[in-house]
Amino acid sequence: MQITKTSIGLRLEQYSLKHPQEVLLVDAEINGEPDQVAIFKGFSSSLMCPTAFDPDVPVLPEGVKIKQIARLQSPYNPNSPRYLEQGISWAKFEQHLEKAGL
Repeated sequence: MQITKTSIGLRLEQYSLKHPQEVLLVDAEINGEPDQVAIFKGFSSSLMCPTAFDPDVPVLPEGVKIKQIARLQSPYNPNSPRYLEQGISWAKFEQHLEKAGL
């Protein structure tokens, strides 16, 4: 399967599979609405909106606007998050993806 530049959600999920010690918190805008998505070990889940039961339904659809990404040490504890890096722009995070071959 070839990953395209437009499949942001899939690229982030693949990154999380290659870095299972990390949790990604993605602040995004989907259809004009804010959302925060946690990505861990290849799975995405919205922290603000219902997430579809079908894993083939992308949590981060085409056209999503990424506001910022945070890398956290897993396991994720919302009461005591352990940040590795915060406030990462999409342009900067693409460098992490490219280093990972994604």
